[in-house]
Amino acid sequence: MADNKTKKLKSAAKDDIIKVAAIQMASSPSVAANLVEAKRLIEMAVEQGARLVVLPEYFCIMGLKDTDKVAISEKQNDGPIQHFLSKTAKAFKIWIVAGSVPMQSNQPKKIRNSCLVYSEKGDQVARYDKIHLFGLDMGTEHYHEENTIEPGDSVVAIDTPFGRIGLAICYDLRFPELFRAMGEVDMIVLPSAFTETTGKAHWETLVRARAIENICYVVASAQGGYHLSGRETHGNSMIVDPWGVVLDRLPRGSGIVIANINRNYIKNLRQSLPALKHKTITAIS
Repeated sequence: MADNKTKKLKSAAKDDIIKVAAIQMASSPSVAANLVEAKRLIEMAVEQGARLVVLPEYFCIMGLKDTDKVAISEKQNDGPIQHFLSKTAKAFKIWIVAGSVPMQSNQPKKIRNSCLVYSEKGDQVARYDKIHLFGLDMGTEHYHEENTIEPGDSVVAIDTPFGRIGLAICYDLRFPELFRAMGEVDMIVLPSAFTETTGKAHWETLVRARAIENICYVVASAQGGYHLSGRETHGNSMIVDPWGVVLDRLPRGSGIVIANINRNYIKNLRQSLPALKHKTITAIS
């Protein structure tokens, strides 16, 4: 009996500190090529001990035009991209947060930009459809996601062996009320494809702010580089701790960032600085 109790305590302690990785890519219009690159980087993360791996927004395609993603959109639990994710999670016995996958929507000419979560058994255990759609008209840059994306309407946070994880995508980062609506989470995952223009001005500040104000880790996995469409993404993938410290980062190009997530550290910080319990304003009608 004593041995079994000791094993359980050791197992619990093991899950309090886990290694997570954020993958950075400069994805192309070729889904097949992007999946090969994603698998290579996932394997690199696994070799360094990662048990949870986060892929960036549109890891599977950065098209020549906005409608390219609509052409490869998939039905729920059906399609080569989802099959790849399930198979890879199961093969490496890890959890995968698949940055975003173009999923079919109720509108034929639009997609849902969906963050999919897979367990180590290869099961899809959660889906978050991006709520906030990016729009920018600045100089020669023009982005209007509402033309090809149908927004989601549900906040998603899930319980995992590594703690409670909140799901968000890219432009969501600018809306702190979304993260507070998740409740208390241990980790926020933020797959992104920030433009270089907005990224160099705001990315790090916003990522660190979300970690500080929610007293949790933020795993921000980004596109980072030049794409065949002419678009430039900011990169600077990072893992930030609940005190706002950047534990690891990758400025540009394909690669990984990796760090330990310590749930006891979160617990101790929240006891020392119980800001989440000091909230007094919930909503203004």
